[in-house]
Amino acid sequence: MFIVENYSVAIFFCFVTMLCWGSWANTQKLAASNWRFELFYWDYVLGILLTAALFAITLGNSGGEGRGFIIDIQQASGAAVGSALIGGVIFNAANILLVAAIAIAGMSVAFPVGIGIALAWGVVVNYIDNPIGNSLLLFTGVALIIVAILLNAYAYRRASATQKKVSTRGLVLSVLAGILMGFFYKYVAASMFPDFAHPQPGKLSPYTAVFFFSTGILLSNFLFNTILMRRPVEGAAVKVSDYFKGSFRNHLMGVLGGAIWCVGMSFSILASDKAGPAISYGLGQGATVVAAVWGIFIWKEFKYAPKGTSAVLNGMLLCYLAGLGLLIAAR
Repeated sequence: MFIVENYSVAIFFCFVTMLCWGSWANTQKLAASNWRFELFYWDYVLGILLTAALFAITLGNSGGEGRGFIIDIQQASGAAVGSALIGGVIFNAANILLVAAIAIAGMSVAFPVGIGIALAWGVVVNYIDNPIGNSLLLFTGVALIIVAILLNAYAYRRASATQKKVSTRGLVLSVLAGILMGFFYKYVAASMFPDFAHPQPGKLSPYTAVFFFSTGILLSNFLFNTILMRRPVEGAAVKVSDYFKGSFRNHLMGVLGGAIWCVGMSFSILASDKAGPAISYGLGQGATVVAAVWGIFIWKEFKYAPKGTSAVLNGMLLCYLAGLGLLIAAR
């Protein structure tokens, strides 16, 4: 199977993860304005699983190192498969809660709180399990990225025409989403053998782990998203039949969004072999600021923002770049 050979390539893979995780949401913007997120999400999850399967049967079976995908499945222990599946269930629960929080409290509150907690808590959890890297540089870098996320939130609040009161319910959902999001990665990492070039009996290759992780997302979606469709946090209930009324473009955007996210996840997992799970996860979760860059330069979300907002955004980018530099230097 294909594996990352050195730290420099691992860092490049982490940057790809950042770009993917910070960019997939653009596909929802490109779908029809009346296409509900609950319906988009079914295609998104399908795109994740299809991409994971494609990676597994291609790169997962190439090269002479590691262990091929089919052979890996045949020898996998129940504990390893279960760990990857649990990671998928936890991620999906966190993602659904984050979506609900965004609908209630707005992007400027829910996203920085949820992802900020996920970033800090996830790095701590993964570092405790696998303490690779200089802890001082690592956690200082994380702190700077969190400051960048908070500055991004402040800029969005300034640009908002209506400064509505923050919803307590939305804030609680954001916190819960962040805590759960910080846990999912460790379960996927725990399912794999630590040195990808030297397989261990019962443990999974990175490709098999991501495949079962994606399967966990799909299976849990029948529970989580069905509940969300019947009892949405915003708008009327959505029927299953509504899904089949979507245009080809709507379904394609969902699948594409899932594919982009899964490329990021796969690259992050592959990079974790040389970078360590904490650094790989931490760099990937800097995607919030990548999403902000899309908003600034492509969607022109700050075009009519009050004077001084550009200074806040510049501060955000500086903190973000400094934080990334420290995360890279931590290894």
